[in-house]
Amino acid sequence: MKCFSFSSALVAGTTILSTASAKSGPTSVAYVEVNDNPITSVGQYTLADGSNTFDIAIIFAANINYNGTAAVLYNNEQVQTLLNDAENQIRPLQAQGIKVLLSILGNHQGAGISNFASQADAADFAGQVRDELNQYGLDGVDLDDEYADYGTNGTPQTNDQSIGWLISALRADLPDKLITFYNYGPASDYLSSSSPSIGAQLDYAWNADYDSFEVPDVPGLSNSALSPAAVDFENTPSSDAQSFAQQTVSGGYGAYMTYDLASGDDSAYISAFTQALYGQATTYNANAD
Repeated sequence: MKCFSFSSALVAGTTILSTASAKSGPTSVAYVEVNDNPITSVGQYTLADGSNTFDIAIIFAANINYNGTAAVLYNNEQVQTLLNDAENQIRPLQAQGIKVLLSILGNHQGAGISNFASQADAADFAGQVRDELNQYGLDGVDLDDEYADYGTNGTPQTNDQSIGWLISALRADLPDKLITFYNYGPASDYLSSSSPSIGAQLDYAWNADYDSFEVPDVPGLSNSALSPAAVDFENTPSSDAQSFAQQTVSGGYGAYMTYDLASGDDSAYISAFTQALYGQATTYNANAD
């Protein structure tokens, strides 16, 4: 399992010292629907020893739009407002030692991570992602093959090389940032039969079937980079979240993924799985934002 211990984070050219204690165990991940909830909620939870409950916060989500000729990265109003206020909403999380990633997914316009028609097209889009991450000082990108509606607006259908082209281009552009994969859609099928050299360029992949424990099939990634657990705060019973955490530890898996963390105190629910993951309860601090 990977041990997250962030003594510092390099953000937009400035070294920010982490105030959190180190912890040992699986990497805990929290997606936040920022249209409705604050990303700062991720930093309001700590374990009994003072370390962060969550290691990765994922902004859900930016979109892949289509401009008539190419895929373009697009932020809706809520995502753009958050990024514009990075100093107050993202930097404090990074100062705690929490990595902040941007999820990208389709927007019903026919463009997505599975239908780049050429290596050059994938590289062009990867460059857009690189520029946005660097501009706002983000720590990585999460790839999600939802809502593309391939074929809409005369866009190409999916192909088995697109996701590999994109991952390779992103890794070349972002050698020191995290690249993670939400194991869903055509891209998941293509990755499962791709060369391990493609998957090995990812840092993590997570199961996308909520309220289940299913091991993502990504050649090139070991158990330490996988989250078979898929926990939806709104729809996964606490007993299931706890069971998935126990299976994560017993199976030697290195990540534990949760979705739709909302504002307010959810520490009782979270403690059910952190006790299994780390042997510690979780505390909520309303002022830690």
